[in-house]
Amino acid sequence: MNLETAVHPEGLRRIAIDPLSRVEGHGKVTLLLDEEDHVHQARLHIVEFRGFEKFIQGRPYWEVPVMVQRLCGICPVSHHLAASKALDQIVGAHQLTPTADKLRRLMHHGQILQSHALHFFHLSSPDLMFGFDSEIERRNIVGIAAAYPEVARRGVLLRKYGQEVIRHTAGRRIHGTGSVPGGVNKNLSLAERDELLKDIYQIIGWSRDAVHMTRTLFEQNLEQYNSFGRFPSHTLSLVRADGAMDLYHGGLRARDLNGKTIFDHLDYNHYWDHIFEEVKPWTYMKFPFLRSLGAEDGWYRVGPLSRVTQCDFIPTPFADHERRDFLAFDAGRAAGSTLAYHWARMIEMLHAAEMIKELLHDPDLQGEDLVVKGARQERGVGMIEAPRGTLIHDYHVDENDQVVRANLIVSTTHNNQAMNVAVREVARQYLDGHKLTEGLLNHIEVAIRAFDPCLSCATHALGQMPLQVELLDAEGQELDRMTRAAGCGAGVS
Repeated sequence: MNLETAVHPEGLRRIAIDPLSRVEGHGKVTLLLDEEDHVHQARLHIVEFRGFEKFIQGRPYWEVPVMVQRLCGICPVSHHLAASKALDQIVGAHQLTPTADKLRRLMHHGQILQSHALHFFHLSSPDLMFGFDSEIERRNIVGIAAAYPEVARRGVLLRKYGQEVIRHTAGRRIHGTGSVPGGVNKNLSLAERDELLKDIYQIIGWSRDAVHMTRTLFEQNLEQYNSFGRFPSHTLSLVRADGAMDLYHGGLRARDLNGKTIFDHLDYNHYWDHIFEEVKPWTYMKFPFLRSLGAEDGWYRVGPLSRVTQCDFIPTPFADHERRDFLAFDAGRAAGSTLAYHWARMIEMLHAAEMIKELLHDPDLQGEDLVVKGARQERGVGMIEAPRGTLIHDYHVDENDQVVRANLIVSTTHNNQAMNVAVREVARQYLDGHKLTEGLLNHIEVAIRAFDPCLSCATHALGQMPLQVELLDAEGQELDRMTRAAGCGAGVS
């Protein structure tokens, strides 16, 4: 962690935590403090730019599910599947074959398992096991391996298993090709199934232990964990038609900060009627909000904490039992804590392991009917619950099979304002009026890491950017043009 200090024009000192550590991608936090070390401003800045919404314009639509995975090496499967779901609509595949649907779900639960294991054991456990202000030389995965070798070993093997599920379903552990518009390009052989089955019960057992470990951490640090960076917020996630958790498909549910339903089982194919994006000049990441509540009050959070608290039940027995215990813990207070993301994340990892076991016993995985097609459409929207939260892919494709417009709203972007609020609350709670130390500044990073941000995925625009979309024919002649005023993003159609 490099600490940069400068004098702000208004007479306030500027402290920069640059770069943020143990997160995917590049970002920094800036604090403005007065001469008595009181915090006047705390912001999370995303300092890298990714232009995938432009890169894929002009490309044949069938290339997109593979191309967009290059957004990230941590959650490529999520982009692979969200793009595939959007392009299912382009090719008219509104109902996949049972084999294709279940193979995609298996792939997705492998991604959930490996990503959650990576974040908890490799990136966040050093803070939780050693303390937020413990020695910096110890606060890393090497320190965990030295002090808690069995914890580190299980973290590595849990992630490895999830990657093996991805390899068998997508063809490769990273940046696979298994999902295609309209279905999948391979089934799961009996040999592949048997290889995965031999370890799944151990994986479920270790996942249950991980849930219990996070509960123990809460029990041992109850007052600190419940109050750390705590704030109310609206929540958003997909749920199944019966209200169950469904990480692959469903309708949108949003609740306000008091738990009142804003909308439920919403068809995400018209998400732009309900979600808008605001652009601010000091970060490359946009700020989504619910249209009905406005930019000031309509921000929300997504991800494991929203999903576990919003769904009516989890459709696997061990995970649902742990969900009920989680919601009841400390009279429900823990479920509103920023650090409860870790507990909820482990419950989802357990759910993913249980779902993998269930799917591996399904003979449809060996089916031969892999792809369907129907009447072509010009626009397709795909939505999925990625490890970090709700992920939206939205594409327009012309008559020449080329992508002419794309809009991606990734999980970390949905959480942008929530992360900024968490940073501000922790700064006020732990830093305000104190002489800054590395340990105190690490509290800021702990708050950000709770959201498991993927900063590479989330970076799109800087400043009050207007948007102009031109539709050209095959000879390059302009057929139509639409311009959006500066300030907001999604929803141009």
